[in-house]
Amino acid sequence: MKLFAIAVFCLIFECHPSLALSSFKSRRKGGVLRPPPVPRDAVLPKAEWFDQKLDHFDPTNLQTWKQRYFTNDTFYVPGGPVFLMIGGEGPASPNWMVTGSWIEYAKKLNAFCLMLEHRFYGESQPTKDASVKNLRFLTTEQALADLASFTEGMKEALNLTDNKWVTFGGSYPGTLSAWFRLKYPHLVHAAVSTSAPIVAQTDFREYLEVVDSALKTTGSQCSANIEKANHQLDMLLMHRVGWQMVTREFKLCSPLNGKEKRDVANLYASLAGNFEGVVQYNKDNREFEGVKGTNITIDVLCNIMGNASLGQPIQRYAAVNLLMLETQDEKCLDHTYSSFIHDMQQVNWANNSAVGGRAWTYQTCTEYGFYQGSDSPNQPFGDEFPLKFYTKQCRDIFGKNFDENLINAGVKRTNMLYGGRDLHVKKVVFVNGSIDPWHKLGITSSSNSDMPAIFINGTAHCANMYPASPNDLPELVESRKTVFNHIKQWLEE
Repeated sequence: MKLFAIAVFCLIFECHPSLALSSFKSRRKGGVLRPPPVPRDAVLPKAEWFDQKLDHFDPTNLQTWKQRYFTNDTFYVPGGPVFLMIGGEGPASPNWMVTGSWIEYAKKLNAFCLMLEHRFYGESQPTKDASVKNLRFLTTEQALADLASFTEGMKEALNLTDNKWVTFGGSYPGTLSAWFRLKYPHLVHAAVSTSAPIVAQTDFREYLEVVDSALKTTGSQCSANIEKANHQLDMLLMHRVGWQMVTREFKLCSPLNGKEKRDVANLYASLAGNFEGVVQYNKDNREFEGVKGTNITIDVLCNIMGNASLGQPIQRYAAVNLLMLETQDEKCLDHTYSSFIHDMQQVNWANNSAVGGRAWTYQTCTEYGFYQGSDSPNQPFGDEFPLKFYTKQCRDIFGKNFDENLINAGVKRTNMLYGGRDLHVKKVVFVNGSIDPWHKLGITSSSNSDMPAIFINGTAHCANMYPASPNDLPELVESRKTVFNHIKQWLEE
């Protein structure tokens, strides 16, 4: 950044009382279980296809479609259990068929391994497009019925009728794992539910509060400097010359108009998202082969925010943004709200990644909420992107009927159907990490031995599911053993 820019930053910061701003990445994140690295000598299984009903709850609808799944019988000994990994809001990765903690369990217990991709994600495309008319078939009830139909079909096709089935899932699939056991106990004997949001909640303000707590594990200055950076950014947006400086220093793809409030909110959301993603997946052992930036952790970002040689806090904030753009091989940051809405309005499967984002957004608008807005004062990102910023996106993407009343009704219905934290289920183990913001909607403690909870201090999203690392915290190592012991005990019952 040029010296002139530094001077203007300082001048504006000194002459005006700062306003707290905030951010969250406008492309709404779910938890998302990311694929693990593949061992060098591993052979990935090929995709197979299961004939699935389009609508499990309309007996007059005879439409079917092809649902993708993967198998691995390498460790199976006849009579052993069947492990079913549940897919979620993204493409099912065959990487999971050859590595991860569940594969280590399968080796010890001689299990047959299966993974089913979720409808409307990846290559499991049940309708000709993802229009609102067709997205009505995207519900949790339909997804659970897919699992039930698939289980019945595989029992017969693979002669696994008398075997005990155990489901696994991380993040949203972790929720499905617990609920599959709840709704279809005659099909699944036990379940592992990792980093699972069990409670549907429209205003998920606790998300940013956990991000703040995680950043403070490196010391209080990291969070404080982020807050200062947002104050300074707020001051810049009060002047046209500031808009130009922000456009340049944050490498925006198009000039910023500080009067366009939706673009401003989207900008703050994206900048905060730089920190949120790192916190959520901090040190999770995924280490994708050939992908840059797997070593970016909370410590790395907080070191940047604490580096006075980079200039004012806002300049450090810009440095973090530049690092994340480089990591993702992005030339610039598209901050415009209209661009985001346009992406989410894509219905053709040719735009597969956009359709995947659209599908998950639809689920949040109709069933879950999960909006990680800036309404809480207990976080460093201010208040510029409140709940209404997200609920408006539902209307702008799907139509005027998708208002707050519809969202709240969907959230209420989800908790009514599955019980929220008042979940009555047996032989399900819930695993969460303290750094993962999603633990706030999960089950982190339990006095019920039929549904034990494991809360791992210092770990993030789905950490226990990834391959072991020499750097794993002792509690993480112990958690994997505890999960295995629960599975082994339940299989003996």
